[in-house]
Amino acid sequence: MKIDSLRFNDDGLIPAVVQDARSKEVLTLAYMNKESLHKTIETKETWFYSRSREELWHKGATSGNTQTVTDVRYDCDADSLVVLVEPHGPACHTGSYSCFTSSLIKGDVGQANDPFSIIRDLEKTIAMRKHERPEGAYTTYLFNEGIDKILKKIGEEASEIIIAAKNRDLEEMRWESADFLFHWLVLLEEQGISVDDVLETLRERHQ
Repeated sequence: MKIDSLRFNDDGLIPAVVQDARSKEVLTLAYMNKESLHKTIETKETWFYSRSREELWHKGATSGNTQTVTDVRYDCDADSLVVLVEPHGPACHTGSYSCFTSSLIKGDVGQANDPFSIIRDLEKTIAMRKHERPEGAYTTYLFNEGIDKILKKIGEEASEIIIAAKNRDLEEMRWESADFLFHWLVLLEEQGISVDDVLETLRERHQ
């Protein structure tokens, strides 16, 4: 489909949901016109149209928090977009990783019934820690120390799992396995790989 075939509203705008390509966290909702959409596709960085200022704006032009675009998708009615990005810093003007940080409803029954939802939650939290680097957070410490520290922790936790298994210590196995999975998720984020990437590889092998 060509850009001209999309359904822009009467003001010549189309809503664009910006989503982290790795964590799948929704980062922000903005609007594009044809010009900003063209610029987004050409530069592989997000450009929007400011309804308040009535002008184009390049995300990160002043803050440095740019977003590298990996894909632009449109819905079945061709009247809204999902822009998949690799964020280079917070998406929100408040300094938050995402603009969507408040909830009207606490708890999610669907997620509560999904035993793997904790993996998604951790992946999102780790991505936030990487971009926001809150002081005092252990994940911030790992990212600040770099790949060598993360790999060291991976090795340590793997060794602890081996020892626990050898000793038939099931409780210790649970603890060390949880520690290993956490540091594995940190490593994936550091390397720019998502859990979905790993799952897709498993699906390919299973077939």
